[in-house]
Amino acid sequence: MFQYFLYRTVIVIIHCLGRRRAYGFARFCSDLHFSSSTKDRQSVINNLQQILKTKEDLVVKARDVFRNFGTYLVDFFFMYKMVDDRFVKEQVVLQGYEHLTSALARGKGVVILAAHIGNWEMGAAVMNRLGHPLTAIALPHKDHKVNELFNRQRTNHGVTVIPSNVAVRGCISALRQNKCVAVLGDRDFGSFGEPLLFLGRPTLIPKGAAFFAHRTGAAIVPSFFVPDGKGRYVLSFEVAILSPEVSGNNGRDLEIGLMKQYAAVIERKVRENPLQWLVFREFGIEYEDLSSHSRVQRGAGLRSAR
Repeated sequence: MFQYFLYRTVIVIIHCLGRRRAYGFARFCSDLHFSSSTKDRQSVINNLQQILKTKEDLVVKARDVFRNFGTYLVDFFFMYKMVDDRFVKEQVVLQGYEHLTSALARGKGVVILAAHIGNWEMGAAVMNRLGHPLTAIALPHKDHKVNELFNRQRTNHGVTVIPSNVAVRGCISALRQNKCVAVLGDRDFGSFGEPLLFLGRPTLIPKGAAFFAHRTGAAIVPSFFVPDGKGRYVLSFEVAILSPEVSGNNGRDLEIGLMKQYAAVIERKVRENPLQWLVFREFGIEYEDLSSHSRVQRGAGLRSAR
């Protein structure tokens, strides 16, 4: 309940300040978070060191990651005012949009593969304005009021939120109607992903996108919504990743093959935008936390990535 009231208080404050001054307030709160949370700060520093392969200026860069997350939250809670047709026309640059339209023309639906890069939530709102409302899996927050607060922001912008406990059925149904289903592909929130080398480290990669593509024939289109540093945003769509139509092929091997492809795309995007990768847990730690029994079971998947 405390987190809910904290979010509500922050929302009231930033709306009283207005969007521009709210960015300054978010910067202050982000710096406070950076100073007070040793665990989060060290995780971001460790991630940046692995990505950038340097120890120089990591503290400064890590602080920027925290500040970018603060900007993300301001934009998220201002979406209902910001994201309209004029915003899309004047402040959003589309890249590779033809990859999405070509994938939809196949008639089998599209898995939009997103990551915690830039502002994935605003990207969903912009896609709705472009005529492509998303169906998205939502990992429920522990506080149901916080969960409702965030989901209300999403549904107001055309996102159909599907609880994780009925995600498979709901997503397959949407894909069979040639709709777009959004799946995050850079962090596994349980221990059900597959261990692949990601940014040079064994990491559990979510298998959701590969699972849906394999089961339905839907194309996987990686998509990212990232600020360009000049007051505008870039919504990019990568070349579609297609599931091969091979009869009798081992399903797990096929899915791992798809995962390798989209993990490589996300890895490239993270390297291009390391300060916009808003992850506050050291990546790869989920794999390290697995029991020795689980590691043995998953060993074949890791070897296949090498």
